[in-house]
Parts: sequence; structure tokens; C-alpha cells
Amino acid sequence: MLTSRDGGQDDCGERDVEHLLAHTSGIGDYIDETSGEITDYVIDRPLHELDTTEAFVPLLDGRSQVSVPGEKFAYCNSGFVVLALIAERACGVPFHELMQRRVFAPSGMTASGYPRTDDMPGDLAVGYLGDDDDRANILHLPVRGNGDGGAVTTAADLRSFWQALFAHRLVSERTLAALTEAVHIVDGEHMRYGRGFWRGWESPLVILEGYDAGVSARTWFDQESGATGSIIANTSDGAWPVVGAVDWP
Repeated sequence: MLTSRDGGQDDCGERDVEHLLAHTSGIGDYIDETSGEITDYVIDRPLHELDTTEAFVPLLDGRSQVSVPGEKFAYCNSGFVVLALIAERACGVPFHELMQRRVFAPSGMTASGYPRTDDMPGDLAVGYLGDDDDRANILHLPVRGNGDGGAVTTAADLRSFWQALFAHRLVSERTLAALTEAVHIVDGEHMRYGRGFWRGWESPLVILEGYDAGVSARTWFDQESGATGSIIANTSDGAWPVVGAVDWP
């Protein structure tokens, strides 16, 4: 049971959180990624209002349940915004500050964070909708990213993240094992999925992936060798030709 900021009570059990992490909650998504191109998706609220986790609540409200919890895997952005909201309310710390305290700082990720799209650092690459398209992605994304994405980072910082994660500086060994345990086979991606992390098809690779208008990325950690790798692009599809050229085990 979580206490909300207005003093009310939120029912949220361990199993509910597990479903959200594993994309098996079945809740309706505020962005439908089942059809069209990533650049076709338009959020139906003013983007400048989406600067806090709480600001996403009206956007999540009223979405019909699409499947029974636990019935099937279906990637869901809304689920990870709900997770961010749960983390905020459980810790009493705003999500962006919580990420800085619990992830970026202990990992030594000095070039990572959640800047506003209308106040970007001067050394941050502009995200473009297409490889040959001069339009930037600022009208496609919330003004500040949240639980379902929107962090900015570098390849060096991602290496630091993996090292900190598997040195158990971010979560315990037991929690990490639970998060990275493969619980679903996702044939369409030729990968397996755990609870927040992708896994190699038959290998010890642990993988994170990002895809949105003006950004595409994959980063991975090899549990056997300790090697890390990251492919990052500032276009919607720029990373995928490189990802496709890698012989993934």
C-alpha cells in the first residue's frame, strides 16, 4: 500500500510491480506502437505540460485494459511511467532527482540526465526524425522524459552504468538476478525479456534498447567476459543498420 501525495491510498502489490516491469500488466498504453512509424505517434496533450511524473497521470487515465495481467508480453510505455510514479511515492523523492541519487551519481554517469527539450545543454546532439530529414524531434516528445524514456547519456556513461550495476552498487545481487532473469521469449525481436532488461536469444548478454522520434540506441553487457558495447544515434532509425550488422548470439 502506497500513500499518494494527496494523502490517499494506492493499492500496489509486488505482483503488480512485476507485471509492470515485465510488460505483462495488460494496461492500455498512452502511445500505440503497434502500427505506423515511430515518428507518426503524436501525444494528445500539450507536450510542455509533461515535465513531472504526476503530469502524466491525466495522459494515462481512461485507457482501457487490453489484456489480462500476466496473459502476454506487450511493450507498454504507460507501465514504466506508472513504475516511476510508484517509485516517487514510495521514496518521497521526485523521479528525476531519484534517478540522479540512485543511478547516475553512484554509477559515475556525469554526462547523463533528464534535461528539458526546451533547455538542452549546448553539447547535446539534436535528435532528427530521419537520416535525411532536417526536422528535429522537439514536437514529438514530452518536454522532459520520464519512466518510459527520455534520458540523455553517452557511450562512456553507459559503460559506467553496466559496471556499477553488475558490481551491485545500484541494486543487490538478488534483485539484479530477478530483474535480468529471462521470463519471456519475444520471437519478433529474436530476444528474451526479463523485468526491465532484454536478454540475448541464447547468450548471457543483458541488453537495454531505446527507440523514439529522433533517437535510437542499444547497449549491452556480456556477463561472461564483462565487456560492454553501445550503439547510439540521434536519428529515429540510425542505430538499427549497425545493430543489424552485429552477429548477435
